[in-house]
Amino acid sequence: MKRFSLLLALLLSVSLFAQDSKSNISVHDPVMAKEGDTYYLFATGWGISAWSSKDLKEWKKEPAVFASAPKWAVEAVPTFKGHIWAPDISFHNGKYYLYYSISAFGKNTSAIGVATNETLNPASPKFKWVDHGKVIQSYPGRTNWNAIDPNIITDKKGKAYMAFGSFWDGLKIIELSPDRLSVVGDTITLATIASRKKTASADNPPAVDDNPKDAGGNAIEAPFIFKKGKYYYQFASIDYCCKGVNSTYKMIVGRSKNVKGPYLDRNGVLMSQAGGTLLLEGNKDWYGVGHNSVYNFDGTDYLIFHGYAAAENGQPKLRIEKLGWDKKGWPYVAPDKR
Repeated sequence: MKRFSLLLALLLSVSLFAQDSKSNISVHDPVMAKEGDTYYLFATGWGISAWSSKDLKEWKKEPAVFASAPKWAVEAVPTFKGHIWAPDISFHNGKYYLYYSISAFGKNTSAIGVATNETLNPASPKFKWVDHGKVIQSYPGRTNWNAIDPNIITDKKGKAYMAFGSFWDGLKIIELSPDRLSVVGDTITLATIASRKKTASADNPPAVDDNPKDAGGNAIEAPFIFKKGKYYYQFASIDYCCKGVNSTYKMIVGRSKNVKGPYLDRNGVLMSQAGGTLLLEGNKDWYGVGHNSVYNFDGTDYLIFHGYAAAENGQPKLRIEKLGWDKKGWPYVAPDKR
């Protein structure tokens, strides 16, 4: 009878774990970090959605980062109610830094904030998110860029930069302070590191503008910079996310030996002048794929992103694929993995 009770308890615990964890989770804008033997995923959601996994397949829902909307964010963006966009997670000097986006939909009334934590494990006594408030903000009529979709990259000298942006004048990059809680230098006029627009000149006439007119036009967003060998690779997403079966999201990439650019695609075209080599696009199974992050876990490079599943009426689903590199140093996703 005792052995039967122990077996019953074991089966019950397994059943409860199965109910608590699931694969094929629905996310937008996923980013990831690994602490110990556990992967932690953060994504767009109320208070910032969080998940954990031991194997990158079964995911356990964790408490949201914020139980209530940060006060500074409500003051900065009056229409903000607590749905936080496009986080970015990084580790520096013993702490995890979680950058996140606050915005009015379709407007560049936006801001990026940051919170820190000593650990990502909610069971640890050291687990506590500390919000440090606003890092940078964009203003309609004053800045021709949008302060969302942050990504942090460190250069060869240990200096941190934040790439960010969505629509308007394209993707930007700015230096961070040594404590990574604020930006350094001019915050109004920033160099563009990727765009779908061409700057007109005598030998470079503007192309026919087939970009969407809403949200400032220029459908490019979600920069993510990944260091591999002697290059910094800038990944970005173009066309439309967030439209379910009508989503047209796809990913492009370029590279540079300098973290601040210029970034060129495989054909030598500047990403700031509408360049970008296609990495992955939708197909019969996925209406669109994008807003990616890239990591090396235990010697393997992974492409983390979301796709709009045709089998589930365009629901956004987590996608994790291994990233390969060709002989010329360009990334690719194997066709049979899509």
